[in-house]
Amino acid sequence: MTDQAAPSGVVHLIDRQPQMTGTELLTGLVPPPQFDGATFDSYRSDPAFPSQEEAKQQLMAFATGAQPIKRGGLFRRAPKVPESKPGVYLDGGFGVGKTHLLASIYHAMPARRKYFGSFIEYTALVGALGYRNTVDLLRGSDLLCIDEFELDDPGDTMVMTRLLGELVGGGTKLAATSNTPPNALGEGRFAAQDFLREIHAMSDSFETIRIDGVDFRQRALDGHALALSADEYAAQLGALSAGHRVSDDAFDDIVKHLAQVHPSRYIRLIAGVEALGIRDVRQLTDQSEALRFVAFVDRAYDAQIPILATGRPLDEVFSEEMLGGGYRKKYLRAISRLNALSHAERPTTV
Repeated sequence: MTDQAAPSGVVHLIDRQPQMTGTELLTGLVPPPQFDGATFDSYRSDPAFPSQEEAKQQLMAFATGAQPIKRGGLFRRAPKVPESKPGVYLDGGFGVGKTHLLASIYHAMPARRKYFGSFIEYTALVGALGYRNTVDLLRGSDLLCIDEFELDDPGDTMVMTRLLGELVGGGTKLAATSNTPPNALGEGRFAAQDFLREIHAMSDSFETIRIDGVDFRQRALDGHALALSADEYAAQLGALSAGHRVSDDAFDDIVKHLAQVHPSRYIRLIAGVEALGIRDVRQLTDQSEALRFVAFVDRAYDAQIPILATGRPLDEVFSEEMLGGGYRKKYLRAISRLNALSHAERPTTV
């Protein structure tokens, strides 16, 4: 694999062949760097959407184990407080702060053993270690946070259902957000009942908490993702590479390379890179390529790596047909993130 210790210069993602052991995958189950300091106090709820503040209050109680106190009179029995469920599911559109709140739960819960990962990271752990070994490793953990619970692959969904069922039986608490897959779920909205039906064995373990709102990434952005001319790209990449490590690859080469690397390793693919250079962006027409690119964008966004790109604006990388299909929400979320990363502040040049 390409040397990732070099302090600066240009690297090519297509030269990297990242490998990760099961132990490394387990160690990496922590919130993304941008959420290292995420707290409930730093979550800024939008007054226009009261459900955001309501969700925050509910999740604070979940994280700390607090229960509403209801006292009876001197000779009256206090009303029975409903038993809390072992899991919470954050139901809402993209860009409303679900991951921030999920990370806040992780940081606030006084747990000895707790893990935070995307759905794909947990399924990759099962793939690397085997189902039984994964259960043995995670058994006894106090909290499992699952970001972007996927329903695209029924097999992976049911593996996770079975895994979570075993862990909940051992006392593990769960907190999850989700990407919405197919049709008829409505723009920016996940159908909680569909989620509960898919994980029917776990339906009684989750309390669904709805979070409404507008994608925060679009509040401060106007127009398209930033597309550079070839000369602008060369100048910016050259200036950045003088003091930082940046990547430089053709879009088609990246797309082909992603097919050779398991999505669980995409985070290692971009490790140490401070800016991503992507030349000659075109519109994707193959669904498998598009979904792999979405997973790549998610990891780049988690790491908050700015993108420099030429060719078609990155917010136009998915075809209209794709945007009208079953993975609509995934593509819209990726567009939102690509737009933000293309406008993100570049590393300070030397």
